[in-house]
Amino acid sequence: MSNRFTHRLAIATSSMIPEIHPDDAHLAASLQSLGVETIACVWNDPAVDWSRYDAVLIRSTWDYFKHYAEFSAWLERLPIPTINPKALVRWNSNKRYLPELAAQGIDIIPTRIAAGADLRQALAPMSGQEVVVKPTISGTAWHTARGVAGDAAFEQAIAQLPAAFEYLIQPFVPEVVSAGELSLLFFDGQFSHAVIKRAAAGDYRVQSDFGGTAEAIEPDAGLIASAKRAISAAGALGHSDVAYARVDGVLVDGSFLQMELEMIEPFLHLGARPDAAERFARHLHRRLAAQVRRSSEAEMK
Repeated sequence: MSNRFTHRLAIATSSMIPEIHPDDAHLAASLQSLGVETIACVWNDPAVDWSRYDAVLIRSTWDYFKHYAEFSAWLERLPIPTINPKALVRWNSNKRYLPELAAQGIDIIPTRIAAGADLRQALAPMSGQEVVVKPTISGTAWHTARGVAGDAAFEQAIAQLPAAFEYLIQPFVPEVVSAGELSLLFFDGQFSHAVIKRAAAGDYRVQSDFGGTAEAIEPDAGLIASAKRAISAAGALGHSDVAYARVDGVLVDGSFLQMELEMIEPFLHLGARPDAAERFARHLHRRLAAQVRRSSEAEMK
């Protein structure tokens, strides 16, 4: 390690975008200015020697759900800590966590879970309702279907979904299209910034892959408190060490209904907010310093 740096941090990426993503570029530069060497490492590249780093910051591993068994094994083998912690990443990687949050009093979009082989049976009582079906382990609208339960075209789409997966079944929330999806970003439990994401005309998917857009907003205190409760609920479930989180949801009749609690590789919307990137870098630097200090104390015992 160069004399310029006191810590070395692996930024986990994927073969889709092996280098540090442009949205994370100022974060990486800010970390380096604080003495943290940042190196982009493709998560499933066998040539990476992870033991050379103090920790792994999981960022743009946006194909992990397509290689889930391999990703889980990689996580288990890592000889160094991850930011966020491994147990949190494992829990957050399966959207079965949504009913768990609901049991903690968090308002979520009503969610049922069904095995792929049981989808038609699970959808039967919802005949005539517009629904969204997606795998419990997924991202970027992968293997996602939207339609009216009982409709022939939707039945055909459901039949094409892989039977080996488990799926979330949720009612389609029209406010996602009419009002937009909200994302609130938190670093070490502190609110940082927020955006509203809108789908392209004629679509319902807000991801940029499908033409979706995002713009900065200033949420009120009530919305921030609602989002923060989701992070507290994760803590009540045993996952209190949350370095970063993105809380996604939609306002329906004045209530914030949570859609996802992203704590693995969420897009953090840092590109337009250098202040947020610098703030996150300071949080990460403090974490790394504390971790290295603990390691040194353990070696001295």
